[in-house]
Amino acid sequence: MIPRSALAFAFLVAIILSTMHAAGARAATTTEYSQHFGALRKLSVAVAEAMPPEHYAFRPDPGSMTFGELISHIAATNYAFCAGLRDSNPPQTPSPSDKDKDAVVKFLSSSFEYCSALIPNLTEEQLSNVHNSPDGRLPGREVLLAMYVHVAHHRGQAEIYLRDKGIKPPSYMV
Repeated sequence: MIPRSALAFAFLVAIILSTMHAAGARAATTTEYSQHFGALRKLSVAVAEAMPPEHYAFRPDPGSMTFGELISHIAATNYAFCAGLRDSNPPQTPSPSDKDKDAVVKFLSSSFEYCSALIPNLTEEQLSNVHNSPDGRLPGREVLLAMYVHVAHHRGQAEIYLRDKGIKPPSYMV
């Protein structure tokens, strides 16, 4: 027969180990999200910087956004996704003129900075809870996934705009 003190000790060790494992899993998760977001950020800003200022008003079709509007759309939506994870409203940042490359690139970079301050500090609760997002009410992990897909989708469109102007898009970065 095993003494009660040994059982109690084993139970306590099991609780401590499971808590340590859960804490390690949270850290790895937010680290992974941050790493992927960092790559998303670098490539997106590089694409925005690749277009010359005189082509920021370019639209490949009358029904399309201009290049500047497309990049600004990515930025505004980044703010909305990340504010949703905070259960707050996006910061009141005016959208720049779609023809002002420097202002549009700054707007995009600032949106990534805003999100980069949040993502590594998300708690397991924030990742699991449901939040408002531009794609509706989603659990935090799905908000991040939706944001990453949104950025990649529109960045891919921006790369086509670059190619339409004879500009080779930046190579994929990890």
